[in-house]
Amino acid sequence: MSLIKANNITNVTGGIPTVKSQQLIPTAWVNFNGTGTVAIRDSENISSITDVETGKTRLNFTTTMANTNYVGFINFQRTITWSQQGAEVRHSDKSTTSVDALTREGSNNVDEPEVHVVILGGQA
Repeated sequence: MSLIKANNITNVTGGIPTVKSQQLIPTAWVNFNGTGTVAIRDSENISSITDVETGKTRLNFTTTMANTNYVGFINFQRTITWSQQGAEVRHSDKSTTSVDALTREGSNNVDEPEVHVVILGGQA
């Protein structure tokens, strides 16, 4: 078995490096404060976030996605325990330039202090 060690792997044509046509890293990710004035703590390929309404934050991509067939995962840290909590990357609100992240309790949207989103898919 061979062993390859590298500190950085770069795609010569730009974008995310691939091995056997599989992307090695998430296309975009963000950790943000979703309460009060929303703010990015850290991110990759997210240029900014916009507070759309209570519990709904728009994530704007730095580099556009190749298409809208990407996949998003979201989780968040709650300050108190509620039942029927949920979160989603809004598939109906996906575009190649942005996507909406939604956090809720039951049927009510709620702001959360720490929200994490990971996007997998190809860049344009």
